Amino acid sequence: MGFAPAGMKPDVAERLAEVLQSRLDSLIDLGLTLKHVHWNVVGPGFIGVHQMLDDHVDGVRLASDAVAERIAALGGIPNGLAGGLVDRRTWDDYPVGRATVQAHLGALDMAYDGVIGGHRDAITETEALDVVTNDLLIGQAATLEQYQWLVRAHLENTSGELATHGADTALVAAAQAAAADPLQ
Repeated sequence: MGFAPAGMKPDVAERLAEVLQSRLDSLIDLGLTLKHVHWNVVGPGFIGVHQMLDDHVDGVRLASDAVAERIAALGGIPNGLAGGLVDRRTWDDYPVGRATVQAHLGALDMAYDGVIGGHRDAITETEALDVVTNDLLIGQAATLEQYQWLVRAHLENTSGELATHGADTALVAAAQAAAADPLQ
């Protein structure tokens, strides 16, 4: 760490940069996952989901950029390189290749769970450390939750139950969502 913002202790800036690096890693991974789904989704409803995911990709890329720039503003060095991401991440690769809309949306619901959960943990940790960083994360969490809501709208029945309910992995969520699809 080279410096800290005015009025912030260097150790606080360093911890914030560490927290934000984990968020940057998850956002970069989510952006890549969204493009993967965008390219590999098939079946009824394809075009609507294909186009919806472009908006998600754009939003997640903006969030990644904002997090990386905040790390730099804190005096840190944001690392968006693939090798670093793979070394630091604590989650598995997205497991679905070419698949139906429902299967991908089921797995994507789980991916959003992980990213949003990580953002919520970071919000809790940064709350007492820095209002600027905390505010950034809160705004991003709200956007990510909206994206997940759009995904879940495809997975929900009229009783409000999700086809992915109870799934503990992305593959299980994909299978449950595909099995619940009345068009398959």
